[in-house]
Parts: sequence; C-alpha cells; structure tokens
Amino acid sequence: MSDAPVEQSPLTLKALSSPLRRKILHHLGVHGPGNSTTIGKAIDESSGTTSYHLRLLAQAGLIEEATERSNGRERWWRAVKADRRMPLLSTLTDEDRTVAEVLQRSRFEEDLELLQAAFAQRGDDERWTGGSRAGGHMTLAELHEFHEEYVKLLHRYSHGPEDAPPGSRPVIIRWYAAPDPRV
Repeated sequence: MSDAPVEQSPLTLKALSSPLRRKILHHLGVHGPGNSTTIGKAIDESSGTTSYHLRLLAQAGLIEEATERSNGRERWWRAVKADRRMPLLSTLTDEDRTVAEVLQRSRFEEDLELLQAAFAQRGDDERWTGGSRAGGHMTLAELHEFHEEYVKLLHRYSHGPEDAPPGSRPVIIRWYAAPDPRV
C-alpha cells in the first residue's frame, strides 16, 4: 500500500459505484491475482462480463495487470493497494457528488451486512472477532491525527494475499467518525 493518501477521482468513484466491480476488487484483494475466467467463476459471472468490468477498474487505476502471470491473450489482474480517501463532497460537481453519496450509502450498507454476517457466523472463530465503540471530544486536528495513526496501524499489520504470513486470514476492519448527530 502506498504511504501517501490518494483522493479518489470522479473516475474511481464511478468505477466503485458498481456492486459487481466492488465484488471483483474484493476478490482480488482476498485471493490475489486473477483473470476474467477465474474471477468470473469465483463470483458467478461470465468471463465476458468480468473482462468488461476489469477493463473499467483498470482505467480507473484500481487494478493493474499482473504481467508476470499474463500470457498471450490471457490477462491477469491484481488490486492496486493504496490509501484511497473519499474527497470532500463540497469539492465535487453535482453529478459526482450524487455518485459519491450513493457509493457512500451502499458501502455503509455492505459494511453493516458484512459485520452482521461475521458476528453471526463466528462460532469457533470467536477469537477473530472484536470491536470497540467509543466516543469523546476531539478537535478537528485531533480527529485528522487519529485517522492518520489508524492508517499507519493498518499499514503495519495488514498484508496482501501474496505476502500474507502463515496463519493469517482476510479480516474486515472499518473505522468511521462523524459528529454526534444527537447533540
């Protein structure tokens, strides 16, 4: 993952607005490089559909060709690791703001579904499940510093599928902050 934060462009926001493309990105992030056939089988889509969406993800800079695995007409892809940040909505055009808001809502819904499923299925894997719910008073500068420290922790402890140590497994980690709307 690159150290410098990258603000998502309107092109990346549009690419991420598709649930299928987010599914493809998730697959690449968890399983490592794949081609349109292997990814299509894994997510139950045709290789033609998958190929189309892979090209859009590549145009947006969210994936790149895994040239060491590609041969002839068969192109393999990997997720581009980056600290991608949602731009301030006030900096976007009306059209891009709408896309960003829809993307944000759908991500929240997906996150909630993922977390509910993870906690419901934890069974013997309860040691892998944790959480914290907190609040407090912070200045805007402190909130930004907190976020940067959180990202540093992710960099320190996270691995991609190609460099994951033995015994590791994919985990979902989410952090959100917002002013308390009840106050």
